[in-house]
Amino acid sequence: MRATLAVLGLLLAGGPVLAGEAAQIGPRPFYLVDQLKPGPLKERLAACGIDRPYTPKTFSISHRGAPLMFPEHTREGLLAAYRMGAGIIECDVAFTKDRQLVCRHSQCDLHTTTDILARPNLAAKCTKGFEPADPATGRKASAKCCTSDLTLDEFKSLNGKMDAADPDATNLAAYMNATPRWRTDLYATTGTLMSHKEYIGLLKGMGRKFTPELKAPQVPMPFEGSYTQDQYAQQLIDEYKQAGIPASDVYPQSFQLRDILYWLEKDPDFGRQAIFLDDRDETTKGFDPEKPETWRPGMAELAAKGVRILAPPLWMLVRPGPDGAIEPSTYAREAKKAGLGLIAWSLERSGPLKEGGGYYYHSIKPVVTGDGDILRLLDVLHGQVGVLGVFSDWPATTTFYANCVGAP
Repeated sequence: MRATLAVLGLLLAGGPVLAGEAAQIGPRPFYLVDQLKPGPLKERLAACGIDRPYTPKTFSISHRGAPLMFPEHTREGLLAAYRMGAGIIECDVAFTKDRQLVCRHSQCDLHTTTDILARPNLAAKCTKGFEPADPATGRKASAKCCTSDLTLDEFKSLNGKMDAADPDATNLAAYMNATPRWRTDLYATTGTLMSHKEYIGLLKGMGRKFTPELKAPQVPMPFEGSYTQDQYAQQLIDEYKQAGIPASDVYPQSFQLRDILYWLEKDPDFGRQAIFLDDRDETTKGFDPEKPETWRPGMAELAAKGVRILAPPLWMLVRPGPDGAIEPSTYAREAKKAGLGLIAWSLERSGPLKEGGGYYYHSIKPVVTGDGDILRLLDVLHGQVGVLGVFSDWPATTTFYANCVGAP
């Protein structure tokens, strides 16, 4: 049941993606190189230069489009990721009231990622309407608006915005206007929401590969008594078949192992490329990437079940090494021993790293000092951990790195 990393690398790469097509890198990767401390890595990356051609790479995986600056899961964000050379582009998948699949990070995030609360006729359909903060009682501002509250046509009428909300807001305008200072609203005046079928059509025209994530429902299943989890999982795969997309171009994802096992049984060509997203640090008490006894199931057991690609957050794969270095974690080493391919998430999601980088970097916080460490971490993930690819909120960075070091 185990596959070697070499075979998985060939599977994921699938040959060159639009060979010869130029990727637009922009200034950010070079800014990050400038922030690196002097040494061989800085010299190597600086030698790549601005004038050389950069091409799309499957190592560069777009996380929700390009949400460092574009509203996530919008047509505009996907086009930005395409132009930055992401060889694989993500659509998180949720379902609407009329059981149509759409691109949305969470089934119930419309109140933070769209303008629904400013649209009274649609806001009235939300599971929970806007409630302002009350400083006197300590109550936080809140709302809950789900894709399953709306039909596909209603969903498509919304405008995407940068994902944010102010829990201390005492009015709706303040609640919605909360984009972090290190992001921008410059490209958020238009955010075209997309169905899963539209995402497939767009990427098919681009010639890029697909990675849809089946989001865990936030409503009781079966939905309305008849739409089951298995039907939901099957519908995702069926939309690729209907569009004539080969399984070799699709990397379905889920945090729920039961979805991976379902695909392996019912559609093994797709299931063999499925990515098991690992959030056991949040769901398993006592989980520690340095203590294999806390991993349930363990690496060998996952491989025996047919899992071939495992995707944890960045921090699980690394730990501080000697003399301020970054090195592979026990988790990373054991996954490799079990023959599991690894994909990491999500680069460029933490804002400036001068304070250590927050959640995605917390295992290596003692050795993180600034933004140049984005590239230092990326180099360890590629060169020492041997990841197949890295999700990024700004794919130009991973595209630049992959071109410089010869990653697929």
